[in-house]
Amino acid sequence: MAYVITQRCCNDASCVPECPVDCIRPTPEQREFATTEQLYIDPDTCIDCGACVDACPVDAIFSEDDLLASLARFQDINAAYFVRHPLESNFEPLVPPSRAPKELGTLRVAIVGAGPAASYAAEELLRRADVEVELFDRLPTPYGLVRAGVAPDHPGTKSVATLFESAFRRDALQFRLNVEVGKHISHEELLRHHHAVLYAHGASTDRRLGVPGEELSGSISATEFVAWYNGHPDFADREFDLSGERAVIVGNGNVALDVARVLTVDPDVLAKTDIADHALDALRRSNIQEVVVLGRRGPLQAAYTSSEFLALAHLKGVDIIVDPADLELDPASRAELEDPDVEPSLKLKYTLAQEYSANTPKPGNKRIVFHYLVSPTEITGDGKVETVEYVHNELVKEEGGTVARPSDRTGSLETSLVLRSVGYRGTALADVPFDESRGVVPNAGGRVLDADGNPVQGVYVSGWIKRGPRGVIGSNRVDSQETVDHLIADFTNGKLVAPQADRQALAALLAERQPDMVGREGWKAIDQAERTAGKAAGRPRVKFTSLEDLLKAAKG
Repeated sequence: MAYVITQRCCNDASCVPECPVDCIRPTPEQREFATTEQLYIDPDTCIDCGACVDACPVDAIFSEDDLLASLARFQDINAAYFVRHPLESNFEPLVPPSRAPKELGTLRVAIVGAGPAASYAAEELLRRADVEVELFDRLPTPYGLVRAGVAPDHPGTKSVATLFESAFRRDALQFRLNVEVGKHISHEELLRHHHAVLYAHGASTDRRLGVPGEELSGSISATEFVAWYNGHPDFADREFDLSGERAVIVGNGNVALDVARVLTVDPDVLAKTDIADHALDALRRSNIQEVVVLGRRGPLQAAYTSSEFLALAHLKGVDIIVDPADLELDPASRAELEDPDVEPSLKLKYTLAQEYSANTPKPGNKRIVFHYLVSPTEITGDGKVETVEYVHNELVKEEGGTVARPSDRTGSLETSLVLRSVGYRGTALADVPFDESRGVVPNAGGRVLDADGNPVQGVYVSGWIKRGPRGVIGSNRVDSQETVDHLIADFTNGKLVAPQADRQALAALLAERQPDMVGREGWKAIDQAERTAGKAAGRPRVKFTSLEDLLKAAKG
């Protein structure tokens, strides 16, 4: 019997060093790790010890005998990876990461942001140095996209927060929530109170389509919609027009699939999750019967992962529709698919699309319809969205990859709701270098660089604001380790300036500037109140969605 890694895999590689027979791949040291959809266990080498199960922060690993029907296919998915990448075990002893010498005293670090990248960095610092970490976030709640970005019907993914909660019990880390850097405290003041400042505030804005009509009522970003149904206080009072029968999503990454599921699954299913109450009420009144997902390129180049695409097959009351004509491949894509060394995950994407194209829709079911090789050219309507005009694309091989070029074939879709899901973008912070073209803070391995390419003393980055909006939650673990490696090396080598003021002085300054700051006890009070309300309703939690209610709970 072997263990199997399934859809929930967060790619943080916590399981890799725990395996006594080294049968989990790819490892962070391998080139494939940066682009892998998930990790895999070699069934021929696994000894059924279960060490990986205990290490997994999102409960993604199961014995093959315990796989549910919706996960059974992952047994073959894991095995297929090792047909393409035969296991070469490496039993060289692990080299523990370096620690900061104790004689240097306490390392003080401010981390701006409290999402996965920030939390992984904080956890790493707590393990590797005598530290005092101050975790800042402008919201009264920590964990960023774990709380406000992960779809409510993916509770396993949210369980990574439990890992952070366990690590953050020590007084060495203090929450400074409901504090906005640049408003309540400046970058310069952070440096005055710490050896180093690590920015991990993510990529909070969305990319635009750049087509006429994008500003019409009913044309919104998936970012806003996701934040709304997850109870983000900045979006709790938003209203979306769900009165029409069709919604169109532009972009086909995993976020697009999340939105499509939320718009089509039975609200009674969502009622068992931590979805915001206002969103659940709106979805119960929704008239949407069909969600159309538009992809700029072909089925092989789709941005969603094969595991999330596979999961759609198990939605009750929802048909997945793919036009067989959309699966006709250009010569280059056909050659890639038929290559003996094709990645199994890529082949699976196409196989699943073929399976969906052969399905017969069931009367009364809602529908998620996938269209490939199309791009919107205009959104039209009299004051609000009524139609999406689009052009069919052709794939052209160019140096550096395959690009989509518009053809002379066009089409249109009637709709009252258009959601753009074409990627995230970082935003600049005062007094911190920023690359406008890429939407990231310029850096070398996490060390922030000035306009001349020189490291800025004591300033670091991690997560999407460091590398751009790619990867999943667990991708931030390896990313943060790299940044912390450099931060600790700089501290050890005397390259960081000792803070001019201590933790007590910082606390006094923040109390004066932001009397409503939320610390560990305040967050615990919010968390407990939400969980208590959830227990009474048969749900994981019932979220407070207004700043007023969050602060009231924090003080209660």
